Amino acid sequence: MADLPIETIFEILTRVPAKVVGRSRSVCKEWYALLSTRDFIRVHCSRSLVSSNQRVLLIDDLTCSVHPIIFQSYDYGPRSIVTLPFDHQNNDVSILSHLNGLLCVCLNHTNELLLWNPTTTAFKRLSTPDSLGIYINNLDAVGLYADDADDYKVLHIKRRWGVYESYVYSRELNFWRNIPFLTRQEYLSPNFYWSPGTFCGGTLYFTLCECWVGGTNVVICFDINSEQFKEISFPPVPSTRFVQGVLVNVKNELHMFATTGWFEITIDLWTLKEDYWIKVLSCPPIPPISLSLWGDITHYVTNGNWFVMTKLGKLFTIEMDTKPFEILYPVTWFRGYKGAVFVETVVSPSI
Repeated sequence: MADLPIETIFEILTRVPAKVVGRSRSVCKEWYALLSTRDFIRVHCSRSLVSSNQRVLLIDDLTCSVHPIIFQSYDYGPRSIVTLPFDHQNNDVSILSHLNGLLCVCLNHTNELLLWNPTTTAFKRLSTPDSLGIYINNLDAVGLYADDADDYKVLHIKRRWGVYESYVYSRELNFWRNIPFLTRQEYLSPNFYWSPGTFCGGTLYFTLCECWVGGTNVVICFDINSEQFKEISFPPVPSTRFVQGVLVNVKNELHMFATTGWFEITIDLWTLKEDYWIKVLSCPPIPPISLSLWGDITHYVTNGNWFVMTKLGKLFTIEMDTKPFEILYPVTWFRGYKGAVFVETVVSPSI
């Protein structure tokens, strides 16, 4: 390939797996410089966002493993053991958000936030001496997004001492800054549970649910361009049972799996159209699932079927009379974030 024009080399190498890119950087100085440019990383990332590059990361007390998805059998492939590159205690980390191969991670023994690419093993600590980048489980919320300038950012909503504060971290500037956050006073109650943020169409979306039967459920939206927050309604699901909403970006359209019930769970799929929810389908009641399995569950939608999986393998399949999605996304019960779905890319957590 040494005699090929640089444009041809660019086109070829933006189509190879992320791990091949990593090895190719050691070929020569010219390739290292080319494969480290922002344009190359951006184009390679856009071409890597396909189902074959998606991986499932599973963490328990003893191991951290990465599994491919076998699409023919809808199961996990052979695992690869991953060594966490940062200090931790018994793998006690939480995966809070994911985007384009980057994971936003919390070290539970120090409450520090990190950006981590499990494919390249690179990571960046986001905590500061003045306690920015410190995440408190069950009180805070985090969302990861990228702006039009390809700057990866972290939105951190903090609930402290009866006050909400919100901060944005910029990978480009390596800096946290405070932004205004206005919401209702009653949402300060610790009875309200925040979901992680889901990035879709220039907006970060969070569900905010009151943790009891008949409680208030809303969706909080953060426009990444204006940096303004607003509130929209939850889908009109029955409030007479326990409710949870799981957001997912499907081909740049926001969907929600809204679950109602406790032991026998009913699930409806909704899509957001101009701040209004439209029901796509309803699933029959699901047989009881132990709460221990809900603790590290992953939902997987492809070709009209919905698969519910844990580290033990596939639990069950729901037939869905709808268009193919081909999308993976993580969802867990309450705060049991011990895994994630990510795409293998060479996106760096730092500049």
